Amino acid sequence: MQSTLGTAAPWLATAARALLGGVFVVAGALKLPDPAAAERAVRAYRLLPETLVGPVAFGLPVLEIAVGLALLAGVYVRTAALGAAVLLVVFVAAVASAWARGLQIDCGCFGGGGQVAAGRTAYPGEVARDLALLLVALALARWPASRLALGHPAAPPARRTEPGHAR
Repeated sequence: MQSTLGTAAPWLATAARALLGGVFVVAGALKLPDPAAAERAVRAYRLLPETLVGPVAFGLPVLEIAVGLALLAGVYVRTAALGAAVLLVVFVAAVASAWARGLQIDCGCFGGGGQVAAGRTAYPGEVARDLALLLVALALARWPASRLALGHPAAPPARRTEPGHAR
Protein backbone atom coordinates (compact mmCIF):
# COMPACT_ATOMS: atom_id res chain seq x y z
CA MET A 1 0.00 0.00 0.00
CA GLN A 2 1.33 3.41 -0.92
CA SER A 3 2.00 5.77 1.97
CA THR A 4 -0.44 8.57 2.69
CA LEU A 5 2.33 11.15 2.27
CA GLY A 6 3.27 9.65 -1.09
CA THR A 7 -0.34 9.97 -2.23
CA ALA A 8 -0.76 13.45 -0.75
CA ALA A 9 2.57 14.87 -1.97
CA PRO A 10 1.36 15.83 -5.47
CA TRP A 11 -1.68 17.54 -3.96
CA LEU A 12 0.52 19.39 -1.45
CA ALA A 13 2.69 20.53 -4.35
CA THR A 14 -0.45 21.67 -6.17
CA ALA A 15 -1.50 23.70 -3.13
CA ALA A 16 2.02 25.17 -2.91
CA ARG A 17 1.87 26.13 -6.60
CA ALA A 18 -1.52 27.80 -6.09
CA LEU A 19 -0.36 29.71 -3.01
CA LEU A 20 2.96 30.89 -4.40
CA GLY A 21 1.62 31.52 -7.90
CA GLY A 22 -1.35 33.43 -6.55
CA VAL A 23 0.81 35.63 -4.35
CA PHE A 24 3.15 36.48 -7.22
CA VAL A 25 0.37 37.20 -9.73
CA VAL A 26 -1.48 39.43 -7.24
CA ALA A 27 1.71 41.24 -6.18
CA GLY A 28 2.68 41.94 -9.79
CA ALA A 29 -0.83 42.86 -10.93
CA LEU A 30 -1.28 45.38 -8.11
CA LYS A 31 1.92 47.18 -9.15
CA LEU A 32 1.22 47.44 -12.89
CA PRO A 33 -1.57 50.07 -12.86
CA ASP A 34 0.56 52.64 -10.99
CA PRO A 35 4.11 52.77 -12.36
CA ALA A 36 4.85 55.97 -10.43
CA ALA A 37 4.10 54.20 -7.14
CA ALA A 38 6.27 51.27 -8.21
CA GLU A 39 9.14 53.68 -8.89
CA ARG A 40 8.63 55.36 -5.50
CA ALA A 41 8.72 51.96 -3.81
CA VAL A 42 11.93 50.89 -5.55
CA ARG A 43 13.57 54.28 -4.98
CA ALA A 44 12.65 54.26 -1.27
CA TYR A 45 14.99 51.33 -0.61
CA ARG A 46 17.98 53.48 -1.69
CA LEU A 47 19.78 50.43 -3.07
CA LEU A 48 19.89 51.08 -6.82
CA PRO A 49 21.37 53.87 -8.93
CA GLU A 50 18.67 56.18 -10.28
CA THR A 51 19.19 54.87 -13.83
CA LEU A 52 18.01 51.41 -12.72
CA VAL A 53 14.99 52.47 -10.65
CA GLY A 54 12.63 52.80 -13.64
CA PRO A 55 13.56 49.53 -15.36
CA VAL A 56 13.37 47.58 -12.08
CA ALA A 57 10.05 49.20 -11.15
CA PHE A 58 8.63 48.22 -14.54
CA GLY A 59 10.31 44.82 -14.89
CA LEU A 60 9.67 43.45 -11.41
CA PRO A 61 5.87 43.24 -11.69
CA VAL A 62 6.15 41.66 -15.14
CA LEU A 63 8.59 39.08 -13.78
CA GLU A 64 6.36 38.41 -10.75
CA ILE A 65 3.35 37.83 -12.99
CA ALA A 66 5.32 35.54 -15.32
CA VAL A 67 6.61 33.42 -12.42
CA GLY A 68 3.15 33.34 -10.85
CA LEU A 69 1.41 32.30 -14.06
CA ALA A 70 3.95 29.53 -14.68
CA LEU A 71 3.31 28.20 -11.18
CA LEU A 72 -0.46 28.43 -11.51
CA ALA A 73 -0.41 26.70 -14.89
CA GLY A 74 2.06 24.08 -13.74
CA VAL A 75 4.62 24.67 -16.48
CA TYR A 76 8.34 24.76 -15.74
CA VAL A 77 7.42 24.36 -12.08
CA ARG A 78 10.95 23.77 -10.79
CA THR A 79 12.31 26.72 -12.78
CA ALA A 80 9.45 28.98 -11.70
CA ALA A 81 9.86 27.91 -8.05
CA LEU A 82 13.58 28.65 -8.22
CA GLY A 83 12.81 32.04 -9.80
CA ALA A 84 10.36 32.73 -6.99
CA ALA A 85 13.00 31.69 -4.44
CA VAL A 86 15.56 34.06 -5.95
CA LEU A 87 13.06 36.92 -5.93
CA LEU A 88 12.11 36.17 -2.32
CA VAL A 89 15.77 36.17 -1.23
CA VAL A 90 16.18 39.57 -2.91
CA PHE A 91 12.99 40.84 -1.23
CA VAL A 92 14.09 39.62 2.22
CA ALA A 93 17.54 41.17 1.75
CA ALA A 94 16.05 44.50 0.61
CA VAL A 95 13.56 44.70 3.50
CA ALA A 96 16.21 43.62 6.02
CA SER A 97 18.56 46.26 4.62
CA ALA A 98 15.91 48.99 4.94
CA TRP A 99 15.15 47.81 8.48
CA ALA A 100 18.82 47.74 9.47
CA ARG A 101 19.40 51.22 8.05
CA GLY A 102 16.39 52.64 9.90
CA LEU A 103 14.45 53.59 6.78
CA GLN A 104 10.76 54.26 7.33
CA ILE A 105 9.23 52.70 4.21
CA ASP A 106 6.37 50.46 3.14
CA CYS A 107 7.81 47.47 1.29
CA GLY A 108 5.65 48.05 -1.77
CA CYS A 109 5.18 44.29 -1.99
CA PHE A 110 1.55 44.56 -3.06
CA GLY A 111 1.58 48.00 -4.65
CA GLY A 112 2.05 51.34 -2.99
CA GLY A 113 5.34 51.63 -1.18
CA GLY A 114 7.57 54.56 -0.40
CA GLN A 115 8.05 56.58 2.76
CA VAL A 116 5.75 56.06 5.75
CA ALA A 117 5.39 57.77 9.11
CA ALA A 118 7.69 56.71 11.93
CA GLY A 119 6.50 53.53 13.59
CA ARG A 120 4.33 52.54 10.60
CA THR A 121 6.72 49.98 9.16
CA ALA A 122 5.92 46.26 9.21
CA TYR A 123 9.39 44.82 8.70
CA PRO A 124 9.13 41.78 11.01
CA GLY A 125 5.90 40.60 9.40
CA GLU A 126 7.19 41.26 5.88
CA VAL A 127 10.38 39.31 6.50
CA ALA A 128 8.49 36.45 8.18
CA ARG A 129 5.98 36.26 5.31
CA ASP A 130 8.71 36.23 2.67
CA LEU A 131 10.77 33.63 4.55
CA ALA A 132 7.69 31.38 4.81
CA LEU A 133 7.06 31.80 1.08
CA LEU A 134 10.75 31.08 0.45
CA LEU A 135 10.38 27.75 2.25
CA VAL A 136 7.36 26.94 0.07
CA ALA A 137 9.31 27.87 -3.07
CA LEU A 138 12.31 25.74 -2.07
CA ALA A 139 10.08 22.76 -1.25
CA LEU A 140 8.35 23.14 -4.60
CA ALA A 141 11.70 23.35 -6.39
CA ARG A 142 12.73 20.11 -4.67
CA TRP A 143 9.40 18.28 -5.21
CA PRO A 144 7.75 19.91 -8.25
CA ALA A 145 5.52 17.02 -9.32
CA SER A 146 1.92 18.07 -8.82
CA ARG A 147 -1.63 17.57 -10.01
CA LEU A 148 -3.57 19.83 -12.38
CA ALA A 149 -0.34 20.84 -14.13
CA LEU A 150 0.03 21.56 -17.83
CA GLY A 151 3.74 20.71 -17.71
CA HIS A 152 4.83 17.43 -16.21
CA PRO A 153 1.97 16.40 -13.95
CA ALA A 154 2.62 13.87 -11.25
CA ALA A 155 2.24 10.35 -12.51
CA PRO A 156 -0.83 8.58 -11.19
CA PRO A 157 -0.13 6.13 -8.40
CA ALA A 158 1.08 2.75 -9.65
CA ARG A 159 -1.46 -0.03 -9.41
CA ARG A 160 -0.51 -2.97 -7.25
CA THR A 161 -0.93 -6.42 -8.54
CA GLU A 162 -1.31 -9.54 -6.50
CA PRO A 163 1.65 -11.90 -6.49
CA GLY A 164 1.38 -14.36 -9.35
CA HIS A 165 -1.07 -12.28 -11.38
CA ALA A 166 0.07 -10.67 -14.59
CA ARG A 167 -0.62 -7.04 -15.33
